Amino acid sequence: MALARYESSWDALNHLHRQINRIFDSQTAANADVGSSATADWIPSADILEYADRFVLKLDVPGVNASAIDITLDQGVLTISGERPAEVASADVERSRRERPQGRFHRRFTLPDTVDAAAVRATGRDGILEVTIPKQAKAQPRRIEVATN
Repeated sequence: MALARYESSWDALNHLHRQINRIFDSQTAANADVGSSATADWIPSADILEYADRFVLKLDVPGVNASAIDITLDQGVLTISGERPAEVASADVERSRRERPQGRFHRRFTLPDTVDAAAVRATGRDGILEVTIPKQAKAQPRRIEVATN
């Protein structure tokens, strides 16, 4: 008797969905580092907000320990990477459907020259990583007094 591996239609559909997402993400990701994003298992969703004095990035990273996230800023490129560990399924699980990606993630953002790179800060809470990037203070015109002798 030959054993055949059973794959539900959901497994095949989920696999196809992930492949299609990777294709579109790689085509539309602006300034993406192809070498690094190709090795990423998933890409977290991000909201980008611009205020008069700062930019705020909010990334969905549920299940990722904030201390395990690596954030670097080098030559105007903000890189955020980390890993969501794979969950070990118990032996008594008969079927499962997994929609939450696991493994390494990687995201890059090119920042404008107007940011204050020394004042960038990040916080993680409730599965959301929030990166605040202040803008440089604009040069304000000032009046210069003319000294008399």
